Amino acid sequence: MKNNPDYCITTELTVSFHDTDAMGVVWHGNYLKFFEKAREALFQKFNYGYKEMIESGYAWPIVDTRLKYTAMTVAEQTLQITAQLEEFENRIKIGYIIRDAQTGKKTTTGYTIQVALSTQTKEMSFITPDIFLERFGLLK
Repeated sequence: MKNNPDYCITTELTVSFHDTDAMGVVWHGNYLKFFEKAREALFQKFNYGYKEMIESGYAWPIVDTRLKYTAMTVAEQTLQITAQLEEFENRIKIGYIIRDAQTGKKTTTGYTIQVALSTQTKEMSFITPDIFLERFGLLK
């Protein structure tokens, strides 16, 4: 699944001043917001945005995440955020790379792991529901 361009998307965002801390660099917690922007775009690519998730009877909470910072980012810097579906069996793992749009220099990497949660029973499903596999063209 890794490095499959069909399951990858890159979005751009210009860092806002309100995303920075007192030292003028992007506050560490905002990188999760940047990941979310790319994840939303990836899911929309397969017509499985938040509205479609809820309509399908599932929510997808994040149960694990990791971030690694390799270079600082600042206000008014344009970033390219790539989201790549890496795993889909039993859970969803999405890997992220954030790069400076001008130089291509990698600034941040990470991943999120999500599991299906039934909106009716509020219980986690430890298998990936068919609706996700169908939307992403992964149903065998």
